Amino acid sequence: MTRTRTPVVAGWFTPDAGDDGFRLLGTRCSACSAVFFPREDAFCRNPGCPGGELAEVPLSKHGRVWSYTDGRYRPPAPYVSDPGARWEPYVLVAVELAAEGMVVLGQAAPGVTLADLAVGALVEAVPGVLNEDTDTTWTTWHWRPVRAPEALS
Repeated sequence: MTRTRTPVVAGWFTPDAGDDGFRLLGTRCSACSAVFFPREDAFCRNPGCPGGELAEVPLSKHGRVWSYTDGRYRPPAPYVSDPGARWEPYVLVAVELAAEGMVVLGQAAPGVTLADLAVGALVEAVPGVLNEDTDTTWTTWHWRPVRAPEALS
């Protein structure tokens, strides 16, 4: 049986774009040029802005690790996990997107450990899976270390 791939939150990232085309999606205000993630579709959140049109923009694919930690406990509901399965710690990464001047939190890609990260290290946003059930693969984004030097985009 084929599962339907469904974003955990629609409109926050490009769906099924593969590693190369994958991007987080934010919005930019036409009046003050502020960029928002998560996206803002109703009004500019900049308190000094008179307000403008909000347009969807792809965010930088690369950023630098601002902070990171591991989750060593099973979070409470509504987090989805099988209470019968052995708990595996996961890594959370806060990444500074230099072009946008913002920090975006996300889970590290599977297999990435604390030892693979350092503050200031270059990482990239890649497609990921948060959870699967019988009908649906719930997609999200992950941060993955970049091994070769690349320009930020």
